[in-house]
Amino acid sequence: MRVTASALMLLMSAGLASAQTAPPVAAASPAAPAASASGNMPDAALEIRASQAFNKGDYALALPMLKKLVADLKTDSAQADKIGMFQEQIRVCEKNKSAPAVASVGSSAPAPAAPADKAARTPHPAPKPGEVLEMGIKDLGNFEFDAENGSPIPDDVKALSGTTVRLRGYMIPMDQAENISKFALVPSLFNCCYGQPPQIQHTIVVTCPKGKAVNYYPDEIIVEGKLTVDTVKDDGFIVGIFSIETSSVKPAPK
Repeated sequence: MRVTASALMLLMSAGLASAQTAPPVAAASPAAPAASASGNMPDAALEIRASQAFNKGDYALALPMLKKLVADLKTDSAQADKIGMFQEQIRVCEKNKSAPAVASVGSSAPAPAAPADKAARTPHPAPKPGEVLEMGIKDLGNFEFDAENGSPIPDDVKALSGTTVRLRGYMIPMDQAENISKFALVPSLFNCCYGQPPQIQHTIVVTCPKGKAVNYYPDEIIVEGKLTVDTVKDDGFIVGIFSIETSSVKPAPK
């Protein structure tokens, strides 16, 4: 199996995917210090962005991002395992960076389709004051986005910024495996486990209130909070589009 998203690797190495079953409670416990040396959102999101490129076989793009992550973590002795994982990925990238990007080994996923005609997508209706928008992650990010070169975010999507949304998805911790203060919300963990991390427009960075944290939960969750729509960059790399300052994290009804 190919190396999965680094944030997911952190989770799996802690054995939480099968052992931790307590439901998450938003704003329940004090947050432990972030694992990242810088602790900011772009640096954490850069891990997912680098993993997206690495697992797609886009080694030339992944290489500089991985080197930056190693440089940022070298001052933190507690991150030796993560640094070692990144360094191994760097060796793979340096060996294969001239090769064309290919699908992950063992993946039956088809080659990326050509960008859809802009007229084919359904624009989001203008949000009403006080409205809580409930939708799927892929419905929110229902547009094509070139994460390497950047491309315009549709105006109707930008208009959702500042709106309260309620989204269903799965948690990938971004700062640590316990007392989680920041995590990525993705449509599916199955694809992540098989080297197919979600597209950047289908990855939501969720931040808990300051001084609060949630427990890891392996099943589908519902996140509610204030949505921000903006292109976030780290050292020139686009690492995110959507983020939520959450007010509620709870298990989804089964």
